[in-house]
Amino acid sequence: MDTGVMTPLAYLNAVEAVKAFRRLELSPLDVLEAQIEQIETHNGDTATGVNAFTETLFDEARTSARRAADTYARCAATGQEPPPLLGITVATKEKHGIAGLRLEQGLAAHRGRIAEHDHPVVERILAAGGIIHARTTSPEFSCATVTHSPMWGVTRNPWNRATSPGGSSGGAGAALAAGFTTLATASDIAGSTRIPAGFTGTVGYKAPYGRIPGLPPLAADWYRGDGPMGRTVADVALLSSVMSGRHPVDHASWGAHGEVPSLGGGVQGLRIGLSIRLGDHPVADEVAANTHAVAAALQQAGAEIVDVELPWTTAMIRETIFAHFGHILGPAMGRETAGTEAELAGYTRRFIHDAAVAAQRYSLVDSLGMDARIRADLATAMQGIDVLLCPTSAVTSLQADGEYLDGLDTPFGHREHYWEGHLTSPFNVANHCAVLSVPSGLSDQNVPTGVQVVSHPHDEAMAFRVAHAVEALVGFDGRPALDS
Repeated sequence: MDTGVMTPLAYLNAVEAVKAFRRLELSPLDVLEAQIEQIETHNGDTATGVNAFTETLFDEARTSARRAADTYARCAATGQEPPPLLGITVATKEKHGIAGLRLEQGLAAHRGRIAEHDHPVVERILAAGGIIHARTTSPEFSCATVTHSPMWGVTRNPWNRATSPGGSSGGAGAALAAGFTTLATASDIAGSTRIPAGFTGTVGYKAPYGRIPGLPPLAADWYRGDGPMGRTVADVALLSSVMSGRHPVDHASWGAHGEVPSLGGGVQGLRIGLSIRLGDHPVADEVAANTHAVAAALQQAGAEIVDVELPWTTAMIRETIFAHFGHILGPAMGRETAGTEAELAGYTRRFIHDAAVAAQRYSLVDSLGMDARIRADLATAMQGIDVLLCPTSAVTSLQADGEYLDGLDTPFGHREHYWEGHLTSPFNVANHCAVLSVPSGLSDQNVPTGVQVVSHPHDEAMAFRVAHAVEALVGFDGRPALDS
């Protein structure tokens, strides 16, 4: 079928696909089949391939795609409005449970566990007509910034298979970059949506806390949030509108459901803060150069760029987040994995240990004070600016199978913990900010780099407005050359 669209069907973005479906110029089955072919050709095995999925649901997806095509034909004939994601493929992170399917989170202790209910974001995607054709990999319990586990093997970056797509939503980022899906779900407690977006040349959104409903009890963790990923800011805005809004399962959830954030307005007259290092992060030269190039493009488009200094150190951020993890996530992981410690990945054991040590050093009240300092510093730094711009990761890549148990070596010296290779976690501490990671360019390793657009609390509209402008100015081609 000649659709008049130059983009390969596997990479067609959601907004354009919906327009073509509504005009009956293209069938959802055409896009699905193109992506299935892409998966069968390029996903490969768990040892050397991209390996983006824990399982695929192709037969069910084909049935849903045919049904969606029929619905579009009926809507065209009657003037009815189709659901917003009708016929669009969405690869969901395995932790976003689907009733009747496995919910293992990569853990031996969860092997064979079956979800009893759909996760709220799954429920909303299906209600909006989305087609879940695959479920994406993550590290064990989503607790690392690389994506590999004894259960699911190594997930690799389609741009450079020696490197990781990041984590914990690495399967989502890899699947989007490889043309295996149109949209994807992710989650973020210290950068798990934005880090893989940065490394795979895609777009990831960490919404303000509670904007997208989660599952209790860990949804009550104020660092957490589920979120959307896509290849364009407009696609992420669309999926965000479907996922967001008050939900009875999560009483902390808030706001309207179904409202697509506005992308218009440009950056003329905006004051955009620029911080390359967020204090003392040892940022790679290529990352810094690409971030400066984005700032220069924004300035050329009419924004005022304001240099912002923050009094943070990577050690301070590390101590703050692990003080928090020591009282919530670490004990939860210890409880879930009790009796199977010998089967855990090294990074999981290291996380549980580091969290326990931090909990002995700091009380929960201490950790609240540490959080308050991070937030106060950020609020002070952002006075008088509309958004803050900074890199997503300080490093150009991580090894695909790396565990980094001894920390992270950088051109600027050794860092105690590999989490210090990313500039994401302060905005989980300050988790009422809206933050998007968008591509900023490529490194010499042929791995994408990303920048974060950080809003004031709850100001989603400004985050999307500036991220959309960055995307247009950078003009990044998000299609890597794939080997068969």
